[in-house]
Amino acid sequence: MTIPHISSGVVHETPDDLREVFLSDPEALARWEDITPLARNEWICWVESVKKPETRRKHVERAREDLKAGKRRPCCWPGCPHRERTGRP
Repeated sequence: MTIPHISSGVVHETPDDLREVFLSDPEALARWEDITPLARNEWICWVESVKKPETRRKHVERAREDLKAGKRRPCCWPGCPHRERTGRP
């Protein structure tokens, strides 16, 4: 079985827990691949920005649900502090 390519962001690589969600949910994966690398970067950073494992699990699940609902970026989050205004690291 070949594992499908899952795109990353401009600064962040897609973490394993998000990869697992996308591998188990083709609709969420299709939405993920449809957003821009900068938008993917925002989701990844949003998931990785929390400290507690249970909060991270909630962020991963919410990312799946929100992407499937058509949202292209995390709501109510100021954005990734790890990139320049140009979108590059």
